[in-house]
Formats: sequence, structure tokens, C-alpha cells
Amino acid sequence: MRRGNADLERITARTLADYDRHAEAFWTGTRDHDVRQNIDALLDRIRGVPPFAILDFGCGPGRDLAAFKTLGHAPIGLEGSSRLAAMARAHSGCEVWEQDFLALSLPSERFDGVFANAALFHVPRQELPRVLAELHATLKPGGALMSSNPRGNDTEGWHNDRYGAFHSLESWQRYMTEAEFTELTHYYRPDGLPRDEQPWLASVWRRGQESSGS
Repeated sequence: MRRGNADLERITARTLADYDRHAEAFWTGTRDHDVRQNIDALLDRIRGVPPFAILDFGCGPGRDLAAFKTLGHAPIGLEGSSRLAAMARAHSGCEVWEQDFLALSLPSERFDGVFANAALFHVPRQELPRVLAELHATLKPGGALMSSNPRGNDTEGWHNDRYGAFHSLESWQRYMTEAEFTELTHYYRPDGLPRDEQPWLASVWRRGQESSGS
């Protein structure tokens, strides 16, 4: 069943309200997470000469914004939660755009890379093609996108007060390919554990046509 605009607005409002309520706890619980594997996976596949313009999509309180800045790049954050957006500005010193994932306003061909770490799974499946098309358009030709999502069996719904969609590898590949991205790599996290202890599916994609693995 396709959701109407009012239902989508309720999903967004309830999810963001939960992040606002738990902003400090979220920062405490995630600030020491090591996602350098994901950062490197994106940066290693961006063409050109750094510094790179990076959109940290769903930047949360700014942990990864600060990391990109420390590495000498030019990151901009995008965050739907007003409290997390304010924290990201304070923690990183970077520009942060406060935007609802379902109501994006992105410049065309602005970024070398999009870093979507634990963010796109909050987009309801019916809206995902549109959101991916908007991210595709904000990348420069040949730009790269890294996504990391909790993997699942193509279900979606509420987990307490946060809405999420849990994609299989095959489903995620289909969405990305239909959005005219080309897969460069995928892997499961945390690194080095048995598959049943790796809840995260990460992948890197190129805007444009390219042989996989290049």
C-alpha cells in the first residue's frame, strides 16, 4: 500500500522527534564508533585531486564531519533533527543544512562524494528512488556515494519511535542501479566478524557508467 503525504509527514516528524529527545544520549553512544573503513571506502574512490567536497548526509552530531575536516576535505552536513544539527555545527565547525530527507533542496553537481552512514535506511522504500535521484543529481559527474545501512529481509516499519527500512543486498543493488549508480564495492560490518555478527551492509557507488570493481 502506497503511503500518502500525511502519513509520510507523520513518519518524519515522529522519527526526528525521537532523535531530538535523545540527542545527547545518541552523541554519547556513537561518538567513539570507528567508521574509518567507510570513510576510506568513499575517499579512495573519489576521482580528482583533494580536498574533496563531501556531503555528509544524515550527519548526526558531527562525528564524521569533524573527521573529514581533519583529513583536509571540505565537508557540509545535512541533518533533519534540529538538535543534532546544532550539535554537529558545534562539534565540527562545519556548515550544516537542516533538511528533511523527504524534502531535500540540494544544489546540482556540487559534491565529489556523498557519505550516507546509517541514514538512508530511514527513507521509506516508496520514496527511496526519488531521494536517490536527488543525491545522484547533487554529485558531480563521476562522483561517488557511500551508504551503510542495517541489513535485513526487505521489511520496513517502526523500531520504537524511529522508522526504518531494512534492505537485502539484492534489493539495495536494485534500487541503486535503477537510480543510475554503478557499484564499485560492497562489504559487511563490523570488519572481521562472522557474517551473522555483521549487521551493517556498506557499499560504494559511482554516478555514471563504469565496470564494477574499478
